[in-house]
Amino acid sequence: MAAILLVLAAALWGAAAGALLPRAAYRFCVPPGQAWRDTCPAGHPLRGWLGRARCPATGSPYGPRAAPPAIAAALVCAALAAATGTRPELGVWLLLAPVGVLLSVVDLRVRRLPDPLTLPFAGAALVLLGVTALVPEHAGRWTTALLGAPALGAGYLVLFLLNPAGMGFGDVKLALGAGAVLGWYGWPALLLGTFAGFLLGALYGGALVLVRGAGRGTAIPFGPFLIGGAFLGLLVGAYTA
Repeated sequence: MAAILLVLAAALWGAAAGALLPRAAYRFCVPPGQAWRDTCPAGHPLRGWLGRARCPATGSPYGPRAAPPAIAAALVCAALAAATGTRPELGVWLLLAPVGVLLSVVDLRVRRLPDPLTLPFAGAALVLLGVTALVPEHAGRWTTALLGAPALGAGYLVLFLLNPAGMGFGDVKLALGAGAVLGWYGWPALLLGTFAGFLLGALYGGALVLVRGAGRGTAIPFGPFLIGGAFLGLLVGAYTA
């Protein structure tokens, strides 16, 4: 019964946090090189980053709806709670999960991973996990999280240098955070999460070829698959820890 209540509480947290993402998604969803939006489509100034995407003057909706990110964040948080249980690192996962959802939404829409999200994500993951390592009953190691961040980031940097057209530098920055959370559960979790991300991206690319006739040079947003792979690796790491 306690486990069910924990999962339900995590799902409610995810739904509430996800419902606050539409305004941030709208402000971040601009093509690379452009400044973040500071007005609604009608030209009225926007205040704050969290909340519904509605015009402050007329109340008219704009940008992404609240339901998809709320549902996605609720499902992710519930799965993480089921896998992690009452161990203290669950608090870290629940705080980072909505940011991962927001990054996925932005990258899917404009193929851009904003620096104000990717770099703080990595820093917050390492700091929060460092604090968690001081709490009894945790099931990970901060040292491998600390090493996993630059290890995965370096791997993605090599891929970016070899093929800049196929791998964005935003993915390299995001890999730092993914390496930190996966490294918490050890190198096997990091390898599994990395492989899962590339597998998901390959399956999506193959589906595009079959359905839309996309070519080898067709650009796809890889951030959601990097995050999805990290999520799967994290689930397996939490279950087996």
